[in-house]
Amino acid sequence: MATRPTWQGYLRLSLVSCPVALYTGASSTSEVHFNMLDKRTHNRIRMIPTDPETGPVDRSEIVKGYEIEKGRYVVVTDEDIASVRLATTRTLDIERFVDEDGIDRLYWNDPYFLVPDGDMALEAFTVIREAMETSGKVALGRLVMHQRERLMALEPRGKGILAYSIRSNREVKNPKELFDKIPDEKPNAQMVDIATRIIDQLEGPFDPSQFNDRYEDALRELIRQKEKGATITAPSEPKEAEVIDLMEALKRSLGQAGGGERRKAAPRTAATTKSSRRAASAKKPAARKPAARKRA
Repeated sequence: MATRPTWQGYLRLSLVSCPVALYTGASSTSEVHFNMLDKRTHNRIRMIPTDPETGPVDRSEIVKGYEIEKGRYVVVTDEDIASVRLATTRTLDIERFVDEDGIDRLYWNDPYFLVPDGDMALEAFTVIREAMETSGKVALGRLVMHQRERLMALEPRGKGILAYSIRSNREVKNPKELFDKIPDEKPNAQMVDIATRIIDQLEGPFDPSQFNDRYEDALRELIRQKEKGATITAPSEPKEAEVIDLMEALKRSLGQAGGGERRKAAPRTAATTKSSRRAASAKKPAARKPAARKRA
């Protein structure tokens, strides 16, 4: 977990509040970082701010500007930005409780961990967390973070609260713009049946440890080989996909997936019943958020 919180303020449910800290729950950047070097000396390049008319500019002379039309800016100072304060700048106020399946997964964004900030916050925090657990609902609230007000979805996770930032309508594109171009023709039923059996054979639990970033691993290996002085040769370009009979390709795939027989149905338990209900709800317009969000 990050040593410094992304946001600090107060979590409030009606008249009950407590100080909390928000920490990022995931890293979105690669651990392989490249620096820009001079090809001749391998010295690191310095990026110097430059005015196209007057030349290099000292960083103390740089200000923020918003372009209102081509070449015309409104200058905004840090003090100006600090003057824009909403209640959500320091308070995450729970406004509503909704069903988890009621939020389209298109809107789910980055995960965060919300924890009490100090011993004095423990009692109120645990009361709010336990009440949320009892309700079985997802809480919605807003806060100001990175110069934007963001909608947050909250749910209990272990002893704390898992928070997801929710994208706004402005950020989410309408899928119909692309999906409506797909014709309404129904595919061959026999082909669909074979593809369904392939899916059955590839079914299994989600284990994130099995899905490492193979590209980053390959970059690390490349760096190791270059450090040893090895000569690197570019791989041959992949061949274009052959145009083959789709039915034949499906039948071959079924064999490679481990045979043509369907798996025997497992005994139905409370967990499998819940999974079935969730699978059925996925067919509804409001899709669920990613499976990685399953409560601990």
